[in-house]
Amino acid sequence: MTQSTDGQFHELATYYDALNDWKDYRAETRRLESIVRSYGAPKHASWLDVACGTGRHLEFLGRGHPCMGVDASREMLRIARRRLPRVELRLGDMRTFRLGRRFDVVSCLFGAVGHLRTVHDIRRAFANLARHLNSGGVALVEPWILSKDFRAGSVYLRTRQGPALALARMAFSARRGNRSRVHYHFLIGERHRPVRYYEEVDEGLLLSRAQWLTLLENAGLEAHFLRRGLMPGRGLLVGVRREAT
Repeated sequence: MTQSTDGQFHELATYYDALNDWKDYRAETRRLESIVRSYGAPKHASWLDVACGTGRHLEFLGRGHPCMGVDASREMLRIARRRLPRVELRLGDMRTFRLGRRFDVVSCLFGAVGHLRTVHDIRRAFANLARHLNSGGVALVEPWILSKDFRAGSVYLRTRQGPALALARMAFSARRGNRSRVHYHFLIGERHRPVRYYEEVDEGLLLSRAQWLTLLENAGLEAHFLRRGLMPGRGLLVGVRREAT
């Protein structure tokens, strides 16, 4: 989730890829391509990735698509630009960016919408994604955890050990009404540097499948929910911009 611009998240951008090295971006990209083709997108569809982070999906999308990325974090984009010098990348908030062009596919992945705090914010973001779609274009949104599936009180730990870098991320989840609150604790150890500690709290709305679909429909998109998404238990929202009749 790369849309947050609060707290010490920027300090962690350098370690984002190492913390998420369990993700198979190549396989995820292939699945996304298969999905959009099944909804009518052309084989070499133009593609906008919103909340693109360090550009890992764009790294593979760029091999078969003219593509572009948007993210709210300057630090994430700095890393993405080193990785993707030939891909156009823009700084922008998913609710308000304006590119002046449209795409066959617009994606917003890895639960980035989970950083939006209100239904109004989600409505604005979905309307903005739809605004950047060609007629017949496909929006792919990986939602935050569904309300029924969120487990308050859960704790997890992920670690990474290398010759010059050791990372640990522990998280504890809580719930307040229809909001999730995940408190992250990070330990970062690097050769020739003292061990550092960071904290980050992520809050998000807990919505039902029906609510997510309604928000997509309100953006003028034909809405679908795929149970099998990119991550276990998350699913994937698909919105298609149909011709007005």
